[in-house]
Amino acid sequence: MRNRILAVAAVAAVAAAITVPAVAAQAQTVGVVRGGPPVAVEDDEGIAVEQRPAFREYIVRERVPNYTVPDRVVVGTVLPDAGVTYYDVPQRFGATPYRYTVVNGETVLVEPRSRRIVQVVE
Repeated sequence: MRNRILAVAAVAAVAAAITVPAVAAQAQTVGVVRGGPPVAVEDDEGIAVEQRPAFREYIVRERVPNYTVPDRVVVGTVLPDAGVTYYDVPQRFGATPYRYTVVNGETVLVEPRSRRIVQVVE
């Protein structure tokens, strides 16, 4: 019985993720967390794919501290209001309204007012 409930929950989660229009997924990075609203970052607002290796090197050179949080680091997660420092993204990586930090070993872009992760830079 427990396995059946888990299987139904997994199917429901997949079905919810599929409801995001395919067109939006091509132009944006989209994520859903624990039934929360979708969070989307336009490709020109986050760190562009071709800039990501240089941005990761920048983070290593700057020795940005790693913060540990108990939650998974995924788009949509809201970071704590205390204990995490957010940094401005240098202009050479593109103009963005977001800030960055390193959480659980992952470099993330964060919307500064809500502290919601809008992009995990991989």
